[in-house]
Amino acid sequence: MLRSYLLLIFCVTAWGSNFVFGKMLVAEFSPLFLSAMRLLFISVFLLIWAKGRLKIPALTRKDWVLLAALGIVGVFINQWSFYKGLVTADPTTSALILALTPITTALLAALLLKESLTGRMAIGSVIGTAGVLFVIYTGAELHFDAGILWIFLTMLTFAASIILVRVLGHRLPPLVTTLFSNLIGFGSMLPFVLISLPTETISPRLSSWLLLFVTAVIMHGIVTLIWNSQLQKVGAAKAAMFSNLEPFIAMVFGFFLLAKPVTAVQLFGAVLIIGGVTLTTTSKDPKQLQQRKLKSFSS
Repeated sequence: MLRSYLLLIFCVTAWGSNFVFGKMLVAEFSPLFLSAMRLLFISVFLLIWAKGRLKIPALTRKDWVLLAALGIVGVFINQWSFYKGLVTADPTTSALILALTPITTALLAALLLKESLTGRMAIGSVIGTAGVLFVIYTGAELHFDAGILWIFLTMLTFAASIILVRVLGHRLPPLVTTLFSNLIGFGSMLPFVLISLPTETISPRLSSWLLLFVTAVIMHGIVTLIWNSQLQKVGAAKAAMFSNLEPFIAMVFGFFLLAKPVTAVQLFGAVLIIGGVTLTTTSKDPKQLQQRKLKSFSS
């Protein structure tokens, strides 16, 4: 499990830095065009990566429906709402909203996937969320403007995508799920981009395009492959808890790239976040505990 947790930490580090890089990119590109180009680069990367590796099982009608839902909700709407929100929302404030993902995912997983919601996971969630509040409230004020509402939509679609990936993972390999959902997401976004193209803001700077390409391939292409593969091993609720680290990562990258100061209170919040994640990831499933008790009793 340690390897899976380290890989998930790498994923949230990449996604946490994306708040700062995303804020830089929305100053150069319109959100819709930016999202479309990211998905284009990601889809091309995945098609190249899949060559010789892709083994597509027989897909049922239910599989296609779930893939379509993942592509439209978890890719198209998720990407678009994220960059739309960053136009006006502060990166660390956005990270706070997305820190609600573990709670939302855990509830959905308990309701839809019948996953266990242990006491330690609940306590860890509270501690981690408290840490997020320390990090955010000392670095930015919360304003419930349109940007915050877009980021809230991003959080909801991210939680939904985790559940959909979990369900699809019982039948489809992670590469198939990732590739098909991104192709569907890009295909569903393309008509909107073509219609709005004359009014879109497009940066002429090569450095902006390079940043767009690198962040797309690494943070959404490679990282999503890793995330989807590890999600099957640790469970939806535990994997989502790692997103509590994203505000801390955003704070660190904001310090180095945007010159935002880091206070002692923020560092205390970071400790709470890491503590909450640690508490959650070390919790045991009640079924496993019961099996151990039965095994010990029988021996």
